[in-house]
Amino acid sequence: MSKLSNNKVADYAWGYFMIAPTIIGLIILNVWPLIQTAYLSLCKFTGFDQPKFIGLGNFIKLFHDKEVIQAVYNTLAYTVIAVPIGVLLSLIIAVLLNSNIKGKTVYRTLYFLPVVSTPAAVAMVWKWLMNYDYGLINYVLSKIGIHGPNWISDPHFVLASLIIVGIWSSLGYNMVILLAGLQEIPTTYYEAASIDGAGAVKKFFSITIPMVSPTLFFVVITTMISSLQVFDLIFMMIGTSNPALPNVQSLVFLFYKYSFMIYNKGYGSAIAILLFIIIMIFTLIQLKYQKKWVHYE
Repeated sequence: MSKLSNNKVADYAWGYFMIAPTIIGLIILNVWPLIQTAYLSLCKFTGFDQPKFIGLGNFIKLFHDKEVIQAVYNTLAYTVIAVPIGVLLSLIIAVLLNSNIKGKTVYRTLYFLPVVSTPAAVAMVWKWLMNYDYGLINYVLSKIGIHGPNWISDPHFVLASLIIVGIWSSLGYNMVILLAGLQEIPTTYYEAASIDGAGAVKKFFSITIPMVSPTLFFVVITTMISSLQVFDLIFMMIGTSNPALPNVQSLVFLFYKYSFMIYNKGYGSAIAILLFIIIMIFTLIQLKYQKKWVHYE
């Protein structure tokens, strides 16, 4: 019995030793910065001064700051529109590329290409495509008699432009994840459904959606979190001098602005904590209601 206990202790020790690098990395790169950010959010910390504890002063200021309120609206609007449309398009593309069509390997490669491209390169290409004077999109629209808008500088179109690029950028990654989930569905289910006379639409909603729902849930969660953290496209496409920036400025961009441009790290940390709370709320809601539509067996 004593020998068995010693073996268990050794197994546990070996297990903790193997996961130690990951745990140490998480503590150094995630947990400790989170603790520091939470502390700084309670301080007045500008420039190279020492942090001065002010309690909830930064958070009280947050709820009266119109710029923060607008950034919350922009971030939520971007997420609420981009996530469902992006996930739906990714699922449709994955289903099409999972069928027996010619050249599907080529199509899979083409759809995945945006994932291996850097966000800066993607943003610069789309910035040129959406250029008001020389962009390809407005040129094509002019050929059919439509006067294209100023996609990037018009406050009425700038958020829609960002959503289009965001959806396009996420299609490839989500498509690959969903494609892997679709290929795990046994073909016998579809064969049995065909014998019973079920059509393609019936198979999609009765077999494909329930069977791929765990993968779909993962895609929804990860896409939602990345959408709430949108920054690089705004920074590269829109820029800090664009007059339409307030209409598309996200919480992460506002955090960057206060922390690294204005050097008000206390207020920037409070914005980061606000975003952290919003992400936690969205994630907990998803986890709570997943049982109603996610099927693990």
